[in-house]
Amino acid sequence: MADDGVRLQKVLARLGVASRRGVEDLIRQGRVSVNGQPAELGMRITVQDAVKVDGQAVAAQAAAATYMLNKPPAVLTTVLDQRGRKTVMELVPRIPGLHPVGRLDRDSEGLLLLTTDGDLTLKLTHPRYQHRKTYRVWCEQGALSQAQVQRLRDGVDLEDGPAKAVEVRSEPEGCLLVLAEGRKRQVRRMLAAVGCDVLRLLRTKIGRLELGELPTGGWRQLEADEIDAALGRRD
Repeated sequence: MADDGVRLQKVLARLGVASRRGVEDLIRQGRVSVNGQPAELGMRITVQDAVKVDGQAVAAQAAAATYMLNKPPAVLTTVLDQRGRKTVMELVPRIPGLHPVGRLDRDSEGLLLLTTDGDLTLKLTHPRYQHRKTYRVWCEQGALSQAQVQRLRDGVDLEDGPAKAVEVRSEPEGCLLVLAEGRKRQVRRMLAAVGCDVLRLLRTKIGRLELGELPTGGWRQLEADEIDAALGRRD
């Protein structure tokens, strides 16, 4: 068990074992166990915990772990680097199967998700789902001109095809940019196309999930409703 895990009731309810209230009844009746011991209401589990209902192991993905990381600059978004450079995996708990969801390039920073859930990775990275990602950008020139803002809204031509912002507005020292796709170094290339050299790039949101006050290099495990926010699901 871990204080930063996912609530057992949420895990089992999401798997369809029973409704949230039904799961609570199962726990009260002693029909749920964690690591061979009777489960308790309100307890949290991680991927390292063995959960059984009526003596039967639940699906392995039940306790899938998903973390939010505030990625610092100069850290690679990869599981392993052949050249021995620092990766995001050195900043989060060591859990089998944990991997980054999408990428932030080495010099970029901000909200990055890591998960053991392959289905979540697909839903957040496949182009057909068009999950919106929000970036705060600082530019060498300062605030973007209205002409530059309009060009980003209308779309610019990149070497791998046209690209345009879902939303963009000028901000002090740069801009706020929202995209519904995630090609390699896309934000930097789009800004370069309108004559802006990026000094700093910070991702602040994925879907409705916000970075908030998480410190640089800090991480925390997400609850099921926060994952729903990243996927844009409504209550």
